[in-house]
Amino acid sequence: MSLTSESAVALGKKIQAKEITAVEAAQAALDAIRAKEDKVHAFVTVAEEEAVLKRAGEVQKQIEQGILTNVLAGVPVAIKDNMCTKGMLTTCSSKILENFIPTYTAEAVLNLEKAGAVIIGKTNMDEFAMGSTTETSYYGATKNPWNENHVPGGSSGGSCAAVAAEECFYALGSDTGGSIRQPSSFCGVTGIKPTYGTVSRYGLIAYGSSLDQIGPVAKDVTDCAAILEAISSYDKKDSTSINRKDLDFTSALVDDVKGMKIGIPKDYFKEGLDEEVKEAVLHAAKVLEEKGAIVEEFDLGLVDYAIPAYYVIACAEASSNLARFDGVKYGYRTADYEGLHNMYKKTRSEGFGAEVKRRIMLGSFVLSSGYYDAYYLKALRTKAMIKQEFDKAFAKYDVILGPAAPSTAPLLGSSLDDPMKMYLGDIYTISVNLAGLPGISLPCGIDKKGLPIGLQLIGDCFNEKKIIQMAYAFEQTRPYQHSPLSACTEA
Repeated sequence: MSLTSESAVALGKKIQAKEITAVEAAQAALDAIRAKEDKVHAFVTVAEEEAVLKRAGEVQKQIEQGILTNVLAGVPVAIKDNMCTKGMLTTCSSKILENFIPTYTAEAVLNLEKAGAVIIGKTNMDEFAMGSTTETSYYGATKNPWNENHVPGGSSGGSCAAVAAEECFYALGSDTGGSIRQPSSFCGVTGIKPTYGTVSRYGLIAYGSSLDQIGPVAKDVTDCAAILEAISSYDKKDSTSINRKDLDFTSALVDDVKGMKIGIPKDYFKEGLDEEVKEAVLHAAKVLEEKGAIVEEFDLGLVDYAIPAYYVIACAEASSNLARFDGVKYGYRTADYEGLHNMYKKTRSEGFGAEVKRRIMLGSFVLSSGYYDAYYLKALRTKAMIKQEFDKAFAKYDVILGPAAPSTAPLLGSSLDDPMKMYLGDIYTISVNLAGLPGISLPCGIDKKGLPIGLQLIGDCFNEKKIIQMAYAFEQTRPYQHSPLSACTEA
């Protein structure tokens, strides 16, 4: 097994045990990127080799001195390109930020650096996290390492593809409506969206502020638990940050689900769900039942209203958040203009892509006079009702089980022509963000085309440990299947 096939935690333990150095790990990741990146295109920016190896050397010295003892110390990580990194290009995969170099680092990334992580680059994404395929990126589409003719999902497609292609040992993504869980499903990796407020959003360039959360993408549940433990913290710079005491997520890595109650929403298994995905997810439920869990079907109301409520709220918040990108303070500015208003108009017209413009216009419309009550306020009331439906479910069940996406990864180019089809692809993930709940996606099978199928487990607020425990128990029943990398490593 090559070094890059190691999980983040396994590699970290080897570094602590002096079986390998942080410098060797960083070099292995950089070599993998060099070998595979032309095929995968998971990165927007790869850090300079000299800087990466210098940082790895500094970390190695602190490990040897006993200063850095975290299991992630010395392990190379990739960061989604919507998280600010001081001195490193941060673009949100948009032309309008093509030259933006932040003067500060996002809190979640700082937490990783304090643990001894080595940042090797910034991953590709849908522009401003608006999309489900990583095809709306200004820098071009990322390819799925399982089959380069298929999308990796989105918007954290670059992070998930980089982990699946073994170009890095783990990555950070952000999840607004499924942007960690859906591409994790498509790429055959594991990703967690934590409870809203658990991870600081300071330094995360906002899409939908009431929905966004940073989370880990890794090879297995153990890695995700350790990474989530490292990045979670109370942050007074983020007004939505929650001061939680129960952040020892690795304590939930227990292979025992006896007596735990699983609810399966009937609404998630109706028309529109691919038959192979349905079979794999229900088989996973059966496996957990055989391990001692109690499995029941139930009706989860308001599922049909989740997508319209989400897109009204998310687009309204996006139109407000993206108003700051006007060519005045930072980022791209049009070269030829007459007057201030013309400069605003031309800069935004040239700087934003089609999907971002579509969502800004939709958001501006629902917030406009005469439509605010009819759309935006109604969507907020629907959001509250969806949370109430989940509250009822979690009064009965420890975990809700379902698919992460209605199908496996679609072909490149098949989604952009039909935005509505792309929006409907988030049907199983969006409600989790509307209700502020934690969710995890992990592999549970392979379809006939050889593409991964993802299982989603949803927990009540602040109950990450329950979904981590159940995911870990399920993971023990099947070996981690590495991506078939032939498409990425051919000469």
